[in-house]
Amino acid sequence: MADRIIAGQNSPTSHDATWGPDASDILENKLTQLQSLLHCCYGDEQELFEAIGARHRGNLMWIGADLADDIARLTQQLLKRLQALDQQKA
Repeated sequence: MADRIIAGQNSPTSHDATWGPDASDILENKLTQLQSLLHCCYGDEQELFEAIGARHRGNLMWIGADLADDIARLTQQLLKRLQALDQQKA
């Protein structure tokens, strides 16, 4: 039995929950998902990863690549927002 919760709820955590999750909330969720996925691929869980077969290993790596792309896109969105805020203050 697993001793860690792998997936959490996708519920809004921003201050104004009526608008749903913002980019920082989604980024945090994606990072948590990627960390859990990678946890299954190394260390004590590596035997499970090797036992699931090449097709499923490939699918997991595909999921990881998609998550990494999402994280990069969200990070760029947040950086643009921060730069815009800095320019407004100047």
